Amino acid sequence: MHPNSAILLMFRRMRAPLIVLILIYAVSVLGLTLIPGADANGKPWQMGFFHAFYFISYTATTIGFGEIPYAFTDAQRMWVIISIYLSVIGWAYAIGTLLALVQDRAFQQAITLQRFSHSVRHLREPFYLVCGYGETGQLLCRAFDDMNRRFVVIDIETSRIDELDLQDLRADAPGLAADARQPDNLLQAGLMSRHCVGVIALTSDDEANLAVAAATRLLQRDMPILCRVTRPEIAANMKSFGIRSIINPFETFGKYLALAIRSPGSYQLVEWLTATPGSRLEAQREPPRGHWILCGYGRFGQAIVDDLQGEGVDLTVIEPNRSITGSVPQVTGVGNERLVLEKAGIAQAVGIIAGTSNDIANLAIVATAEELNPALFTVLRQNQQSNSLLFSTFKADFMVRPAEIIAHECLGLLTTPLLARFLAVVKRRDDAWSDALVARIVQTCGERVPTTWNVAITTKDAPALENELRCGAQIKLGALLLDPADRKQPLRAVPLLLLRAGEQHLLPADDFDVCAGDDILFASTRSSRSRLLGTLVNVNDLGYVLSGRQQGAGWLWRRFARDSAAGPA
Repeated sequence: MHPNSAILLMFRRMRAPLIVLILIYAVSVLGLTLIPGADANGKPWQMGFFHAFYFISYTATTIGFGEIPYAFTDAQRMWVIISIYLSVIGWAYAIGTLLALVQDRAFQQAITLQRFSHSVRHLREPFYLVCGYGETGQLLCRAFDDMNRRFVVIDIETSRIDELDLQDLRADAPGLAADARQPDNLLQAGLMSRHCVGVIALTSDDEANLAVAAATRLLQRDMPILCRVTRPEIAANMKSFGIRSIINPFETFGKYLALAIRSPGSYQLVEWLTATPGSRLEAQREPPRGHWILCGYGRFGQAIVDDLQGEGVDLTVIEPNRSITGSVPQVTGVGNERLVLEKAGIAQAVGIIAGTSNDIANLAIVATAEELNPALFTVLRQNQQSNSLLFSTFKADFMVRPAEIIAHECLGLLTTPLLARFLAVVKRRDDAWSDALVARIVQTCGERVPTTWNVAITTKDAPALENELRCGAQIKLGALLLDPADRKQPLRAVPLLLLRAGEQHLLPADDFDVCAGDDILFASTRSSRSRLLGTLVNVNDLGYVLSGRQQGAGWLWRRFARDSAAGPA
């Protein structure tokens, strides 16, 4: 639908009423000019077109003013009576058509599209195009809003777009109830806008996400794209279009669970770096090795089986509706039945995974299993955010929330691209290395979860530092990690990874030389982040942390500095 469809539809629907009104006015005016009247002296007089139009205008609109310029004859009054009733009929027809048009669904949709297109066109700051405003989309958009990042939403459900309008957001977010698979709708949402910095496909339909990815890649080849997917064959199709940022929440959790079993220290480090900054991580039980039971062999269950088998975990699957091909033992039935659990070996099991698509069934499975074996390590899948209160009360050892997994992955890829590279390194390290890094981060940043962020040494992100490096200065990384308010105090920041020309430098030391174009990942407190960013962009702060002298200040500051250095007379 074109954004100007509202105007076109209005003219199309109002065409007949307007023609009727014009004809009524034309005939009424013409009649008054043809019917003879009389002037104040009783002599014959013909009304002109201007006076006739003036009289019909205020008479047909029920304003009323009187007979002008002379009293009418009986013939004129009879014609006026006819004109009045004709105009009433014409106006009733026009107003009725207009009211029907306002209530017409197509017209309302056209008005909504016009307002949406106007809002998108007037966005003058970078924004993300979010396709799908379900639970994952809402979590992600709420995070964007907290970070003061703009976004535009498309969702096929009108109720979700209405919910977007009711959200308590800092900035208005344009939303359109439309099918994101249609390229025209993506264009209306600003896909070709120079301010659009990324497209995120989060609908619950994998094929719809594929259609969004394909259209975006063909229309905007260099546009960053993130896609949610749960079916491996759709993920393969996305890769054929060159999409690299594909998030499968089931595979992601399966890898995390396998990592927690294989290397608990590395998993703790991953949790430490991806949790909400400022929060405290509660101590968790380490997933034990031994016999595990998986209830549900859908897409989630299949991903879990692949990852756990890769770690050599002994596994039995409980599934009522399908047969499992392969070497995994299967028990046919429902996991909340005691006999089925006993047949699967619940007494000897060390852990159980309730992974069906039904939240209440998952709760029942874990409750029944814990009655039979209270020492079980429990993994509980939550599908609906509306059940959060029930699941938080249950207190499972591991919670699987696909919406949160996808939202966190998207935020990490969009806001801290280097973090994914660093986490890939962490997953290959042993527990001793990970434990040592956690201890270093805790000693430097405190016991609360640090902020992870990366900055590129470019004219845009670090103009002061980049200018110094271009002028030939040699600057050590440790020199930048001093407090610009008191250079005797180090900032509470740990450099995790430095990327230079595609080469990764893990945990760069303080004596590492910084170069223009470097991209550095830090873990720090929020206050240290803001101060380090100030050092990178402010020549005054940079000069102070490097040499102890203020540089590049204005005349007033230089005069004050000279007077202070001279001391009292």
